[in-house]
Amino acid sequence: MAFALVLFASPMGAHASVSAPDTPGADQEATDFYFGGVITFDGEPVPDVVMTVEGNGFDAETVTDAEGKWRLYVPEKEEYTLSVNEETLPDGVIVDPAQLPEGVQPVQGTTASFEVGFGATGTKILNLFLGEGERITTSFWDQLLERTVNGLNFGLLLALAAVGVSLIFGTTGLTNFAHAEMLTFGAIVALIFGVNFALPMWVVIPIVIVFGAALGWSLDAGLWKPLRRRGIGLVQAMIVSIGLSLALRYVFQFFLGGSTYQLPGAGAARDIRLGPISVSWIDLLSMGISIVLLLAVAYWLLRTRIGKATRAISDNPSLAAASGIGVDRVIRIVWILSAMLAAVAGVLWAYFRPGVKWDMGVQVLLLIFAAVTLGGLGTAFGALIGALIVGILVEISTLWIPPDMKYVGALAVLIIILLVRPQGLLGRKERLG
Repeated sequence: MAFALVLFASPMGAHASVSAPDTPGADQEATDFYFGGVITFDGEPVPDVVMTVEGNGFDAETVTDAEGKWRLYVPEKEEYTLSVNEETLPDGVIVDPAQLPEGVQPVQGTTASFEVGFGATGTKILNLFLGEGERITTSFWDQLLERTVNGLNFGLLLALAAVGVSLIFGTTGLTNFAHAEMLTFGAIVALIFGVNFALPMWVVIPIVIVFGAALGWSLDAGLWKPLRRRGIGLVQAMIVSIGLSLALRYVFQFFLGGSTYQLPGAGAARDIRLGPISVSWIDLLSMGISIVLLLAVAYWLLRTRIGKATRAISDNPSLAAASGIGVDRVIRIVWILSAMLAAVAGVLWAYFRPGVKWDMGVQVLLLIFAAVTLGGLGTAFGALIGALIVGILVEISTLWIPPDMKYVGALAVLIIILLVRPQGLLGRKERLG
């Protein structure tokens, strides 16, 4: 109830309407979601500039009118890549990066393509100012290096979630589909305390960890332990996890609605340059948090008694129980740890693909499962390696395939690797029959 009251009392429920200029050629029949704005150079409107938008399997284009106005409608409230066709700009003129709206940065290696999303409303106004300058042409190797760094960032946050999935599978045999909602839960907690209570993120992250631990304890104590005592089979338990996932997801939708909300600092400028690589302070902080937490989990698994007991249960639960290990106690700790890691991963995911949304966790669930499978089922270190491989492949694959296909490319590589090594990279061969 407190959770509901916090959400209803928040400014997230307020929606403001923003007007944008009508533009001939824009498709106004499909949806009420649109991007719009004006393109000017030296204070004068620039007509006949071709604007395109693509993403989520959709693409469209329009042309600025005599007043430099444009509008592009999209089918849903998601993130898109908005581009200015530089060939239609006057010679020697580019989009002036110094006059871009706050939080908007060019896509790597371009001067006229931008990752844009919506705020609380269904409209996004993006006025673009042109200036004299040279159009950026980035070499293939520079793009490869920068996307590899982005993939490393993505892979590290995937690893936080994948290690949790792997620990749960290793100790219980359960493929937990509700892990996606653990990510979403962490992002929602960060949204409440970071936006509603205006707490700094260095305070919010520990709060997210505490709430994540409470969620893990509650799920095991209230659901999974009673089911284990009743001797429920793994298939039935997996179906229960699917039902739990759907139930939590639509509870989140009930309170959040269909809008996407931003955490404080989301969309920070990539103004830190290391050679050809440009990153934001949030990227560096995200990678730092992920590395610290993953090192802490590695130490816990290798050096602590509970960690060693966890590995023993993963290897042979019956033998571990016979040797005096409290299996239920260890499983409870694993659930708490996994939920903590997932909650933090949810916050980092909201920053990597800016926005908190009711179904944000399920958008990355398949990649988490892919990382666990690639590394080897039930092996935490395998999940880490698999997550890094998947994250890097997802990002660098856009050098050859359209961005909308990048997740497909990563999963195709997964299938190929498993055809060669079915047990995964660090998994052990098992004899059947």
